[in-house]
This record gives sequence, C-alpha cells and structure tokens, in this order.
Amino acid sequence: MKPWEFLDSARTPDGGTLELRRHDGEYVIRAEGYDLMTSRMHGSEDAMMSLACPHPRGGASVLIGGLGMGFTLRAALDLLPEDGHAIVGELIPEVVEWNRGPLGPLAGNPLEDPRVQVVMGDVGKTIRQSEAQRFDAILLDVDNGPSAPTQKGNSWLYTQGGLAASHRALRPGGGLAIWAIDNERGFERKLKSAGFLPSTHLVTAHGTKGKRHTVFLGVRR
Repeated sequence: MKPWEFLDSARTPDGGTLELRRHDGEYVIRAEGYDLMTSRMHGSEDAMMSLACPHPRGGASVLIGGLGMGFTLRAALDLLPEDGHAIVGELIPEVVEWNRGPLGPLAGNPLEDPRVQVVMGDVGKTIRQSEAQRFDAILLDVDNGPSAPTQKGNSWLYTQGGLAASHRALRPGGGLAIWAIDNERGFERKLKSAGFLPSTHLVTAHGTKGKRHTVFLGVRR
C-alpha cells in the first residue's frame, strides 16, 4: 500500500499545526493528528450554498468563512450570477497557497474566478464590520460545529452576539449556514432567539450513502 505523502505544514493562530498530505489522488488536511478535511468527502460543503441561497438575485454577495479545499466556494460560484461576488475569509495563508497549488484542480480552481475576493483574517471581524444587510448568504465552515471550534476566537460566531451580528449583516430572506460534524441539540433555539427561522439538515458526506454531516440553517426573517 502506498504511504501518505507529506506535502506541507502550517501553523495556526492558536499555535497548532496543519499538515497537507496526499495518497493516490486523495488529499487530507490534518490538525494535531486527526483528519480535519478530506477531498473524498465534501457533500455537505457542496450543499451549504444551495440551502442558504438557492436562487441568488442579480449582484448577490456571499461571505464564506473558511476556504478549506475550495468546495464550499465552488458550490457558491456555481449558483452565483455573473455579477455576483464571493468573499472568502481565511486565517491561514498556507491554506490559500495550497488552493492556488495542488488543491486547486479538486474544485475547479475557484480562486481564479474574478468574482472571488480573499480576505486574510478572522471572518468574525468581517461580519462585525460589514454594513447592515450586505450579504445574501453567510456560509461558515470554519469549525467542527458550534461546540467544537478549531480556533478559540471562533467561539464568538456561535454566541448570541455573534449570531445577532450575522443576522444584521444578512439581507431579509438571506441565509446563514453553519457546518457541523454532528447534530448539536439546542442550537436551533439559539438561531431562533437571534431572529432566524432555523432548520437542521443532515447531508451525506460522500455520494448517497455513508456518514452524514450537519448543516444548521438560519433564514433572516
């Protein structure tokens, strides 16, 4: 059996380590010894845009928290009109470099699309500083779920203050989609108390069978 090939590593703001590895055409980003994301399972990432903003208007603007392997961004671009705009907030420069390099072809090189703007830094800062009703959708794929942040600073995104800030940044009818590895009881209530119409969606990670991941959706009323 072929061994996993180490390609590169990066330090996270919290002092952790990410590793990019490859095996037989499959790529994995590992964090402290566990698989954070894999190119083989991205069905739930693909679904986030279609849940949050299935029919974007002309000139629609989408904010994506976390570039990952580019699958969430690709799904957003596939739905956005030609005059649409996608802003990607990413903390780690090497992740952007990997998406401009070996990871790029996996999702059709989405960073080459002129509708894309990459903002280096905390996506929470972008949400806090955005003008009211700026976005048609906010897609957050930065953690393993609201109760399992990969960076300490991300915890704010899932507090009542963070959810209220996302609500303010969305247009009426806009959607907030949050990726989670598991269904976390009680999170719908937090979305509702922040002014959203909440729902929970279990999406198959790969193909039509197997492991399911969770996408929490909040629609701004």
